[in-house]
Amino acid sequence: MIFEELNLNKPLLNALADLEYEYATPIQEMAFAKVMSGRNIVGIAQTGTGKTFAYLLPILRILKFSKQRDPRVLIIAPTHELVIQIVNEIKKLTKYSSIRSLGVFGGGNINKQKQAVYDGTDILVATPGRLLDIAYTGVLSFKSVKHFIIDEVDEMLSLGFRVQINNLLEQLPPKRQNLMFSATLTSEVDELIKNYIPRAEKIEIAPHGTPIEKIDQRAYHVPNFDTKANLLEILLNEDEEIAKVLIFVKTKKMADRLFEHISPKFPEQIGVIHSNKAHNTRMSAVNNFDDGIKKVLIATDVVARGMDMKDVTHIINFDLPETVGEYIHRIGRTGRANKDGVAISFINEVEMQYQVDIEGQMNMEIPMIDLPGNLTISNKFADDEKPSQAIKINYPKLISKDSSHGDAFHEKSEKNKKVNSGSPSKKRQRVYSKSGKLKYKKGR
Repeated sequence: MIFEELNLNKPLLNALADLEYEYATPIQEMAFAKVMSGRNIVGIAQTGTGKTFAYLLPILRILKFSKQRDPRVLIIAPTHELVIQIVNEIKKLTKYSSIRSLGVFGGGNINKQKQAVYDGTDILVATPGRLLDIAYTGVLSFKSVKHFIIDEVDEMLSLGFRVQINNLLEQLPPKRQNLMFSATLTSEVDELIKNYIPRAEKIEIAPHGTPIEKIDQRAYHVPNFDTKANLLEILLNEDEEIAKVLIFVKTKKMADRLFEHISPKFPEQIGVIHSNKAHNTRMSAVNNFDDGIKKVLIATDVVARGMDMKDVTHIINFDLPETVGEYIHRIGRTGRANKDGVAISFINEVEMQYQVDIEGQMNMEIPMIDLPGNLTISNKFADDEKPSQAIKINYPKLISKDSSHGDAFHEKSEKNKKVNSGSPSKKRQRVYSKSGKLKYKKGR
């Protein structure tokens, strides 16, 4: 469906035309009339399917000009990067209207944010903690809120914002519209809906755990951090297709460790973001990556959650996440806007059980790739990656006559283009028990 077939006004259509957006995505098409009707909605759709516009377009269509200071639309998001992104999207869509919008978040100057809230806004976008901090000063009143939206609700709860959300919900006017949008629907989200969102109607575009079809998923079995870092260096050197890559790691400490290890080998090409970085540092790293100044960005899940980074050709899971929901969120950073993408996972023995769980919920196996012949395999193991004594894994390597790496982002060698179908090595075979546990048996 094209946007002109929706009940949009001229200012919104003009703004969409400037953005060169013509067709509504399925979540946008399905949500528009339901949100316009005032119903409580829970929208579930994969990352990269346009969930932000799915709630912004109908809300902006409803919203009329007002001079009042108190916000009528309240949107909360888990990170300040996502708050800024949502505000930017609102400003794009309100280019031809007088709707005011404002973002407040931790890390920014609270006095400046309090003054901006006091001056008045129609739409307030905020992280939960900073929102309540400002509200408790008496500067902000929720009495005029008619539409309350939680973006990335599952991540909000997993980050421990449940108490703040409960406090906020108890302060909002009882007569309001509630909208929740996320890529996954967890039991904790279900409980929140039952307790606070009466008669919520669910819109689900893709079943929970369904992989994004346009993404080419691949994986390597790699024993430890040092070997993963060595493999990453080879891929960045030899794979010409890697033009813009987002690398996910599980902790802030590991993000810094990987950056320190790999950045000297690729000067001025790599950035890093996590929650310990200053706000300006994080936004500078994201903007440099988005603008193509940096080709590689190392990130933790929290700061990259929900952010729309354009033209990402590859996602690399330096650590495999524990849940299929997080896996889908990560790989959904690529394969956007009708473009193909590649998601590569480095999996050690501890993470192999996560692999089994993810594959089981996606109902498919992630194709495994043999390690390059020029890869140096380290015998150093951190406590959380030590292999068990019961299982000795043979990490298959392709024979390589040339161990030289060459310059960064060079043409991909033929040996690294060989992708197997997930079949096991000759010595040990990966099998699954009836309970879904990972097992190994001797090959023939």
